[in-house]
Amino acid sequence: MKSLLLRLAILGLLGVAWACISAVSHSYYLPPLLTILRAFRERWLFGHFASDALPTLARFTLGCACSVLLGVAGGLVLGERPRVRRALGPGLEFLRATPAPALIPFAIVALGVGIAAKEFVIVAGSIWPVLINTTDAVAELDTTLVDTARGYGVRGPRRLVRVVLPAVAPAISVGVRTTMSLALILAVVTEMVASTNGVGYLLVQDQSSFDMPDMWAGVVLLGLIGYVFNELLRLLERALPSAAGLRVADSESGARILLDAQQRS
Repeated sequence: MKSLLLRLAILGLLGVAWACISAVSHSYYLPPLLTILRAFRERWLFGHFASDALPTLARFTLGCACSVLLGVAGGLVLGERPRVRRALGPGLEFLRATPAPALIPFAIVALGVGIAAKEFVIVAGSIWPVLINTTDAVAELDTTLVDTARGYGVRGPRRLVRVVLPAVAPAISVGVRTTMSLALILAVVTEMVASTNGVGYLLVQDQSSFDMPDMWAGVVLLGLIGYVFNELLRLLERALPSAAGLRVADSESGARILLDAQQRS
């Protein structure tokens, strides 16, 4: 609770600084914060929330969820199989180095301008942090923990749930944070290029009409979405281990977990 209050206090101080700077600014491109907040209230609290904010949230959430699921599953496979990892390594590095926005023309031609094309681009660009972190974490599992699991006969799904996932959970969590940021960015980018609704679409319309308050209101909304989802991830990280009875498994605690699993079986 204290850390949350501290983060909110810092966010409030940043808002005060923004208000002070914009209040004395005479630039047309940086309207006063109060003007931006009025535009935010009119557009996103009453006007376009259902028609534009919700579609962006849906695309972002679906793309992020697909990236996390595919990244974790792929990372577990690649981490457990060194030969497969070495064989697919060059191809994966090539795909990772390809900018996801460069795939938008292909996605439009192949999948049209619907949700399939947008989700393809989002997943193509945001899957990599989870995939790479999971792969490296699984490949570098503590050999003592692995040998202990083998000695206790913990194999198959039970080994995955009781040993591997608790050990690589911190790496997955770090990857998910970066994936969320990339998924939100790509969701907005795809809406700027091929969409008739969404926050990204309205940002382009505001830029074309030089409506700076509404444009900045959209930027504030995207920042709030990212912040809220980050806080939700923090809560999930704290709730899942206690709910599932899992924790990060080092050599000593991993042996106790394995012993407990063996006794239950």
